[in-house]
Amino acid sequence: MLSSTQDEIQDEADISLDTFQVTVKLPHHPYKTQTIVATSDQAQDIRQSIIDVPHTFQYSCFHLELNGKRIPEFVDLGEISGIVADAEVTLVEDPYTEKDARLHVIRVRDLIGAAGDRTDLVRGVSSGLSLHDHVANPQENVSMTTCGGSNEARTNRSDTHAMSGFNLEEPSSIDILMPPPEKNPPRCIKTVFVSPWSPPPYHLRSKGHLLYLVVTTNEGEQFHITSHVTGFFVNKSSNNKFDPFPKTTPSLVHAHSLLTLLSRISVSFESQFKALQQFLGNRDPLSTFQISNALPSEPWVVPQSSTSLSAHSPDICRSQETYLVSGAENTDTLRDWNEEFQTTRELPRETVQDRVFRERVTSKLFADYNEAAAQGAILIVRGEVTPLNPTEPRDAQIFVYNNIFYSFGLDGVGTFADEGGDEAARVATGKDVSGVKMVNQLDIQDLSTPGTAIIDYVGRRIVAQSIVPGIFKQREPTEHQIDYGGVEGKDVIAENEAFVPLFKKLSEALRVKKHPVWDKDGKRHELEGSIETKGLLGTDGRKYVLDLYRVTPLDVLWLEQYCELEKDSESAKDNAKYPHTMATLRPELVDIYWRMKLREYIKSEVAKSNESGEASAEDRSKEIENGADHENGATKEETSTNGQVAKMSNGVKPQDDEAAEAKKALESDRVDVSGFQYALNPDIATGQQPVTEEDKGQWAKDEVEVRAASRYLTDEILPGLVADLQEGDIGFPMDGQSLSVMLHKRGINIRYLGKIAQMCEMPQPRLEALKELAIQEMVSRAFKHVVSQYLRNLPTPFSTSCIAHSLNCLLGFRLCSSPKAEADSEMRTLYGEEGFEFEKATPHSVHDSLKSQVYLRYRYELPLSWFDSIKPTQMLREVSLKLGLQMAAKDYQFTPASPSAPNGVSPDSDDSASLSVAGQPSKKGKKKKKPNAPNPQDSPTSDPRQTFHADDILNIVPVVGDSAPRSVLAEEALETGRLSIAQNNKELGQELLLESLSLHEQIYGILHAEVARVYYQLSSIFYGLGDKAIAVELARKAVIVFERTVGLDSNETILAYLNLGLFEHANNNTRLALTYIRHALSLWKLIYGSNHPDSITTLNNVAVMLQHLKMYHDSRIWFEASLHVCQKVSGEQSVNTATLLFQLAQALALDQDSKGAVARMREAYTIFNAELGPNDRNTKEAENWLDQLTQNAVSIAKHAKDVQARKMRRFHNFAPRVGMSTRQSARVGQQTATNGIVGGPLPMDETTVGMNGTSSRAVLDGQTGVRLDERSVEELLKYIEGGDAARGSSNSGSNRTAGPQNPRRRQQRRT
Repeated sequence: MLSSTQDEIQDEADISLDTFQVTVKLPHHPYKTQTIVATSDQAQDIRQSIIDVPHTFQYSCFHLELNGKRIPEFVDLGEISGIVADAEVTLVEDPYTEKDARLHVIRVRDLIGAAGDRTDLVRGVSSGLSLHDHVANPQENVSMTTCGGSNEARTNRSDTHAMSGFNLEEPSSIDILMPPPEKNPPRCIKTVFVSPWSPPPYHLRSKGHLLYLVVTTNEGEQFHITSHVTGFFVNKSSNNKFDPFPKTTPSLVHAHSLLTLLSRISVSFESQFKALQQFLGNRDPLSTFQISNALPSEPWVVPQSSTSLSAHSPDICRSQETYLVSGAENTDTLRDWNEEFQTTRELPRETVQDRVFRERVTSKLFADYNEAAAQGAILIVRGEVTPLNPTEPRDAQIFVYNNIFYSFGLDGVGTFADEGGDEAARVATGKDVSGVKMVNQLDIQDLSTPGTAIIDYVGRRIVAQSIVPGIFKQREPTEHQIDYGGVEGKDVIAENEAFVPLFKKLSEALRVKKHPVWDKDGKRHELEGSIETKGLLGTDGRKYVLDLYRVTPLDVLWLEQYCELEKDSESAKDNAKYPHTMATLRPELVDIYWRMKLREYIKSEVAKSNESGEASAEDRSKEIENGADHENGATKEETSTNGQVAKMSNGVKPQDDEAAEAKKALESDRVDVSGFQYALNPDIATGQQPVTEEDKGQWAKDEVEVRAASRYLTDEILPGLVADLQEGDIGFPMDGQSLSVMLHKRGINIRYLGKIAQMCEMPQPRLEALKELAIQEMVSRAFKHVVSQYLRNLPTPFSTSCIAHSLNCLLGFRLCSSPKAEADSEMRTLYGEEGFEFEKATPHSVHDSLKSQVYLRYRYELPLSWFDSIKPTQMLREVSLKLGLQMAAKDYQFTPASPSAPNGVSPDSDDSASLSVAGQPSKKGKKKKKPNAPNPQDSPTSDPRQTFHADDILNIVPVVGDSAPRSVLAEEALETGRLSIAQNNKELGQELLLESLSLHEQIYGILHAEVARVYYQLSSIFYGLGDKAIAVELARKAVIVFERTVGLDSNETILAYLNLGLFEHANNNTRLALTYIRHALSLWKLIYGSNHPDSITTLNNVAVMLQHLKMYHDSRIWFEASLHVCQKVSGEQSVNTATLLFQLAQALALDQDSKGAVARMREAYTIFNAELGPNDRNTKEAENWLDQLTQNAVSIAKHAKDVQARKMRRFHNFAPRVGMSTRQSARVGQQTATNGIVGGPLPMDETTVGMNGTSSRAVLDGQTGVRLDERSVEELLKYIEGGDAARGSSNSGSNRTAGPQNPRRRQQRRT
């Protein structure tokens, strides 16, 4: 399967690389243009390239012809005869329709910058923002001054760099997420809007009139314009007179494009339009393109409403855009979503071209559906859509809007009464979307799913589904509403043979087995899947699968432990029942457990056959497992070659690229796995009662397997994850989102956060950090549930007041112990008293509610002072992301202002300490505290001020959960390229990788999170292949697309910035690299705080980059900062610490601190010797370095003594002889990375102190600056070596090296 797909993709790569140039003849100036196309492109690709080129912006309504014949839009150019290199195609302008004219007006308004700011239901403030261009130009980035030190002062000095003044311990300001103020763009036209005379009357529609416009030029002239089927012309109308016919005096002004017409009626338009293009050209195109195939990221902090960045400018056409987009009848936006989903699924998939087209249409369709679903959900929450059943209770009401069926994620009709009611219904909707997404990813032919999405908005969960034909049809009394599966819970069960083969494929893919179930009459039924999974035969003849919220078995051990009340317990806490019984095992866990069983099967088979070979049974099992993964279309997690960490923070260990080698070695000796069969029963512990003894025995066996899988999670997976994080084998999560993704990839449910926190009780720095992160995530999720209860019945206009008051109770209680809810009393009288329970909330009650919610949902008891360990800014970010809040960008004050606590940070908080990058108290930091204090207008008055106000919440955006599948073809292409690289077929591998990138861009569009992840992965691959320029370009694209689709401060964006910095340094752009890393570190502090366990290597890389810039003193400071964090995280006697001490000793030597260099190298040698033994290569290398550094220190001391003596004799011009030569250093940092001591640091700079009798020239440069000492050489030698006993003078001059002996003596003294 994989090899055939690989051949297809390789053939497609060969075809797609066959590019050539085509000339397009234009009807107007410049009359010709050239474009590069591939044989796999289509006419629409040429059309899009014409629309995007500045000198052909005017064309939007046209078609292409070749030799007088129209070129089909969606046919590959390779299939059209005559489309060859240097072929000429002709652009022919088409007559406009009303829709074409409306869309043309929208396009022209966007091009000339006349659209102004827009308000959208789904997209919030600063939607899809990118900061890359501002970060790459520090002189324009005013936000960099907030992280320590003035950027202006740094840029005015030639000896400074981007990291100057950066304080690792000082909290980052949220202003780093704000773009700097920009100049107003050139104005091409004053106004352009739809005329009040529009739409045309009936008698003029037949004459070709489409709509009327009013344009006011920069010169102040007003023109009335008619949009006609032939184009646009100036008419005779005025504000008071209607005459839409052409104005012939002084001359007829007519053009096919509105853009051309504007240039003819306005003298300044053309020059202003060119200036606008230059203004926009200063930014990267990726940061300005409109996002069309995905929902953009919504920043959680946005500019305040009073700033110029969010100024609301007048635009008369803003309210007319709905008409321009959808027409007067709003028919353009009404779509039959279900029919589109199913016809797209049924598109041909035989060839690669068919699959590309099919997956591209699918990706666009899901993006459109998600946006439409979110729009309808917002209107429903606001009460602007009439329900289909208005007489039912609010929770049971259903809606239809834009051909999408909506319902609340609540148990309005009692479906989940036995499982937990509303709590179970809410969980079931989320699991249903995940189940639909899995089925969509499997892409089983003839098995259909409805378009599904969940939208969380203002505390309410809305379920949006495309309308399945026949789902509302009332059948005959003898017929069931469902054709397969449980009809009415477990009482009635339907069977239909037509669904069996489809459900069998689904069950095999999900690792669940065919099993019997019994209805209320005890009748036995065989089902291929859970009883809750239903099959429906639609009236369109298609087979639909519904209710996919329980496709895997229940977590039996969890339910038995926490869903059954303790009758003998007197404690109410012990008697707290888990909120629902929908606790299932994750599909990832089922797959992991299946692989484990496969390995056991292979081991047993190997043991039976007694076959001998070079590979062990374990290697065989892993190889067979990898082969099975490829056959099932599984994709490997990509590992990162980022200098920050050697893997993405997803909690999955990177896999070695040795699969091909192992496969080749075992080709002649493979274990047959055809006899392996293993699947789980999804209906265990659901109340089924087997009847016969045979069924009871089989049911008991199935229950044992399900219990074993549940126990495997608690006994193996959880401890393994904690151990991997403790040892640093996987990337450490940065925030709650990365922690959740890491858990899910390991098959761990979020409900086990409490177990993870309990396993981190031991005093180990990495475990303490994990515990803090887990508690933060539990509290933020509990807060979401508490606030959702307040918002559930609250009128929408009071949502911001409720959330602000709740935030004050959670985070602002130190500033104001008794916050008051801010609600408009006059407006409140219109709504009555129901739903305003939030006003009674106090910090104490909210904290108690959070504590009980954390215990109820995660079985973790928060300590009494848990709120003291909460990081306010990080918690605010987590809460905002989960609730969809867009907060005003300002430094919120969480504690009373004090001189020692800038920005409202508690003096007791870890973030309040002002430490230099060396990790030592900074006197400069203390002086800088005063300017960082809150502004005078923000300082507390005599009355207690509240941290949050309703006006601080500028917007609430919906949080959308979708069921869009990933592209299987694009992932197969990427995996094929990686395999070719692993097999040392670099040329073919690079072609395939570029082809996979092309497939991702074609299928998803450029601005999509999946494309950003491919950019990230390919940048690392090409960097490893030595193509640094390509790596930098791909890394830059990854940063921009991550910012716009995932978030400005997401963990993926931070890693992408670190990657980009590393690659820019390798490309000899070290100063720009430091700028990127500074921004990444600032974001890192914002989302996590200081001293992240994985920040050690990044700080080390900064030091190496500064060495490259010959800034040795600053480099030394950053090495010390890296060591400071490492000692906190790994301990002072760890091998990681020894490695950093080794590098710091080199940096100290370069900084002319020979005494410090010897001391640090001695510490490194002592740790290496104790931890690795005297025969380890690192120990021997440290011993050799210690010897040479000691000799170097003695030489410097002798030289200083000679200089002093010469000064006394007034011989000032005598040049000293230096007996030690210089040469380039061995790359020790790279060696230690190879040894696995510290993962991923940059190699030491070429000017590092050398070995074997060599030293850097920098150590001996400027020796006259060394402070002179009057002690003898012998005394200086004893001082440098740290010895107290007297040594003979003969030893100091002997050839025997004393370096290796000194650390041993020092170690003996310590012991």
